[in-house]
Amino acid sequence: MQPLKKADPSVLAGYRLLGRLGTGGMGVVYLARSAGGALAALKLIRAEHAADPGFRARFRREAATAGTITGRWVVRVLGADPEAREPWLATEYVPGPSLAEAVALHGGGLPEATVRALGARLADALDGMHTAGLVHRDVKPANVLLALDGPRLIDFGIARASGATVLTATDAMIGTPGFLAPEQARVAGAGEVGPAADVFSLGCVLAYALTGRRPFGTGAVAAVVYRTVHEEPDLDGLPEALLPLVEACLAKDAVDRPSAAEVRDALGPHQGPAGAWLPPGLPALIAQRSSRVLDLPVAEPTMLDAEEPRPTSRRRFLVLGAAGAVAGTGGLTAWLLGRDPAGGAAGGTGSGGGAGAPRATYTLGLLTDLSGPAKSDGRAQERGLRLALETFNARADRPFDLALKVADDGGDPRRATTGALALLKEPALVTVLGPTTADTAIATAGALVDAKVPVLSVMAAVPPGATIRGQTPELRTYFEARAYAQASIVPFGRYLTAHRRDRTAVVDDRAAGTYGWLIVQTVRQSPPAGGTATVHPVAADSEDFGAAVRAALATSPTGVMYVGTSPRRAALCAKALWQQGYRGPCGSVEPALQPEFLTLAGRATEGWFFGTGYVDPDEVPAAKAFTAAYRRRWGLPASAPVDRFAAESYDALFWVGQALRTAAARNPERPGAAMSNVFMKDERQYRGVARSYESMAGEAGEASLAGLSLWRIRDGRPRCLGPFAEAAKRD
Repeated sequence: MQPLKKADPSVLAGYRLLGRLGTGGMGVVYLARSAGGALAALKLIRAEHAADPGFRARFRREAATAGTITGRWVVRVLGADPEAREPWLATEYVPGPSLAEAVALHGGGLPEATVRALGARLADALDGMHTAGLVHRDVKPANVLLALDGPRLIDFGIARASGATVLTATDAMIGTPGFLAPEQARVAGAGEVGPAADVFSLGCVLAYALTGRRPFGTGAVAAVVYRTVHEEPDLDGLPEALLPLVEACLAKDAVDRPSAAEVRDALGPHQGPAGAWLPPGLPALIAQRSSRVLDLPVAEPTMLDAEEPRPTSRRRFLVLGAAGAVAGTGGLTAWLLGRDPAGGAAGGTGSGGGAGAPRATYTLGLLTDLSGPAKSDGRAQERGLRLALETFNARADRPFDLALKVADDGGDPRRATTGALALLKEPALVTVLGPTTADTAIATAGALVDAKVPVLSVMAAVPPGATIRGQTPELRTYFEARAYAQASIVPFGRYLTAHRRDRTAVVDDRAAGTYGWLIVQTVRQSPPAGGTATVHPVAADSEDFGAAVRAALATSPTGVMYVGTSPRRAALCAKALWQQGYRGPCGSVEPALQPEFLTLAGRATEGWFFGTGYVDPDEVPAAKAFTAAYRRRWGLPASAPVDRFAAESYDALFWVGQALRTAAARNPERPGAAMSNVFMKDERQYRGVARSYESMAGEAGEASLAGLSLWRIRDGRPRCLGPFAEAAKRD
């Protein structure tokens, strides 16, 4: 990225310009940030080209078309003004490389598993476009950007209008030579270009991704086009399992090609774990690209906007995830260094309602894992919600009744999508709670965004770099009632600070991807106790923690952090530390605190610290009545621990009830339609049994550290020491 020039504006249509991503004959592409904190790629067309009435008409038509495109695997248009003196277009910004760049950096073809996932997701994007009556017409490697959770298809006609390819005039060839279909090569055949042309282009992209070569070669445009129309493609080196499918996509006759949906189904599932589809090396590259904007300086005002006041903060730490939230580095740094950021007091809200009047009944959906890997957490959420529901409906002064509709996603994003659509059939549905994983949260929110049904998670933490469909600064429907994902390292960092342990060794598990990278950078820049931090990486495809631990211990650390998300790999780290004689403080993050960690590492886990986004309500005096009621309701002995996330789910129902009361006052006929705005803009707080829940108001819904707890392994089991700020001070 290049810095802004003095002739560039500092602000355009409400977007703060940060730098230049590229320039061309038709204009400039800027990296920009919206008023809500979201990054965008903003294309500004030069006025001399906009003076052409034909160009402006095509830009206007194609901008309107692109604005209708939705789907998880496409880059959405955030805004456009074809009528401006210099027309502009803003799209979501994806910091990852293009497919063309990834293939070049990889030194040839990508692994078959990667290409299957890539192709299935691109085919799913095309199927959505074709169903909506649209044709992309320029599917090529340069128009496919790679993110950690999957590819993104870009340039839906807009790039053609702005000169990236000469394709919008009625007498021009449509497409990019080497990736266009035979029917696109006919100058007068623009009207024949339909969905099958995109499938042909997708076949070319698949062949290129698998072999690193264009199936119709390179050279002069005329020669490439001739081979596309008259000769067979070069498919040498394609895996036998994929060869028939690619050959079918590259059929000369459009009617002989499969549909995009058939290609998707033939390639396999198009939903999957974030990051799991990429070969080694590419996640690190994407994280590196992301890092260039994570701590990006706000651009100085340029000559065109010199009178604009400078922002108070010169640097901000961008968290690309859940709702595009921006969390200042100052907050996280302050907690690591032991300084308390300013905070506000929490307050509750009473309920009312006319005595004797008939009450409306609103439905809350619970879409959670009741049969998969997180079924115990899903059950806890259901138990907490049911107890809260019974308590709420027993109040004589309640303004309405609440009902609960439960669906099991099994921890599977596809089942989450199906379950979310089933919940939409409930006519009085106002909110859905309960996703247990980032993938199911993304799927659930994406399925419900068009209906504007908010999704509230107390457990799932969508990681940086992930995209949730339909979330904009103006409309958010996905919210997390918990601290942001990376913040769970803060409790242990605060412990080290409180005890003046100023030499921190970080075992950096590269399998954690961007999540781990963000934590490592924060600790490196702001070490606990204001001391030093050394980083010792373990490759994602390695299970040998011995070498990294030896290097870490060579620095004579006074505290060791494991930064990773795998309880099994955390156990390997703990065993290596134990075997090499280290007995000082060790700590990690919430995802690693699972029974598997305790089982595999055994005595090596003793004394380990963990930060979590959930509390042990037995350690919270205000939750005494809740814990008694919970054990009584579910038949648990007095000595049995309360399930984690049960108290947070209990609180969530009452917080939703508070928001619903406000929404009903604003829109008595359809309160559900106002719920997202209440979550986004209502400035009240709710004090629950577990903690205070801050409102989601603010420029970008800044993540809070409220609710973080410090846990320690004692006698082979986790024990909550309490809210981390106070617990960190105790031995």
